[in-house]
Amino acid sequence: MKQTKTWREKLRLLMYILVPILITQLGLYGMNFFDTTMSGQAGADDLAGVAIGSSIWLPIFTGLVGILMALTPILAQEIGAEKYDNVAFSVIQAIYLSLAIVAVIIIAGVFVLNPLLNVMSLTDEVRHIAKHYLIGLSFGILPLFLYTVLRCFFDSLGQTRVTMVITLLALPINIFFNYILIFGYFGFPRLGGIGAGYASSITYWFIFGIALFVVIKVRPFSEYLIFKTFFRFSFSAWKELLLLGLPIGFTIFFETSIFAAVTLLMSQFNTETIAAHQAAINFASLLYMIPMSIAFALTIAVGYEVGAKRLQDAKQYSYLGIGFAVLFSIVASLILYVTRGPVAELYSNDPIVLLLIQHFLLYAIFFQISDALATPIQGALRGYKDVNIPFVMALVSFWIIGLPTGYITANFTPLGPYGYWVGLITGLACCAIALLYRLIVVQRKFVVDTKL
Repeated sequence: MKQTKTWREKLRLLMYILVPILITQLGLYGMNFFDTTMSGQAGADDLAGVAIGSSIWLPIFTGLVGILMALTPILAQEIGAEKYDNVAFSVIQAIYLSLAIVAVIIIAGVFVLNPLLNVMSLTDEVRHIAKHYLIGLSFGILPLFLYTVLRCFFDSLGQTRVTMVITLLALPINIFFNYILIFGYFGFPRLGGIGAGYASSITYWFIFGIALFVVIKVRPFSEYLIFKTFFRFSFSAWKELLLLGLPIGFTIFFETSIFAAVTLLMSQFNTETIAAHQAAINFASLLYMIPMSIAFALTIAVGYEVGAKRLQDAKQYSYLGIGFAVLFSIVASLILYVTRGPVAELYSNDPIVLLLIQHFLLYAIFFQISDALATPIQGALRGYKDVNIPFVMALVSFWIIGLPTGYITANFTPLGPYGYWVGLITGLACCAIALLYRLIVVQRKFVVDTKL
């Protein structure tokens, strides 16, 4: 990161940070995309089982990773304030926290997974696939969370290309192991959708190993000597991480879990509807990669400028990123409308599922526009370390407004399963409006506090 003077310089630096993040997110999305599409080619039960398993895991994963994401604005502000000696300490404390989180996940999974799946209206085959998909995935939880900490370290330095390269190296490995484990090639058993979970775990160990090598051996990361000094557990450091990270984690959890809740509620419909819904959500997630990547870039850029007390620059970065996201969403909506037929064919060859996917994608157009506004604003607010009010806004928008609206329209109107998507659109729109107002308030508050 470096200081910029003009809008052009800001745009160039933001793109320098953003493009590798986007490629990284597309690579991570690609893993989930190939899990879904390759499982779908194995059968409708496999696609539905992976859909249910993903709907349980992804909100938990993204929510808990959100806690660790607090490390990025902490490090960005330390680096912006030239407090370089604090970096290694902060990274190690985040690693300790990630180990504790992994332990909680594993213990909770042992006791909760079976009862949770048993209360859902699933066929025995779909339930079996969902359970063992998650068991396979559990072997990669430890490296995944450790890698997340190291990625926050890379990104806080503005060196987002490192995570891009690691992800691009990992994608073919994930596809290869999906291929041999899902379909049973090269002497491996044919596991169907279950194989996608084990393939992901292998991939997570790979990306952690590469990231660890980079931290120890490659400049400028090796200059911070992350693992040279043994640091004891620090309650105050954990307190800072948790005070900032828990609201971030809960905000992400409430946003992602509403999609999971909708998928679980979809279990009242047939397997074809569940499969089509998951396919549409999966593709809509591809479009979400742009605003999500912009949010990550804004957290780094805004955090750096706030740490250096250049508040006007932080404000300019915020609106530059938001404007770009909204512009993209308009273009993406047109593309999605025109290509929804070919997109559906990527996920299934079942004519009923194909038709349902196309209908769901029409609704996806509307909620991705709201996402394009809300998500970058969240990233900018994290750069200001403002996380508590956005957490409340997400909770109210998604769970008090969005989900009840979806339930009512799905069960008491002719819309049926599409009614849940009406709820998603409503919740996202309310959240976007509330967050925009919050960003304006926070920017004014920082200006006043600085003058005082």
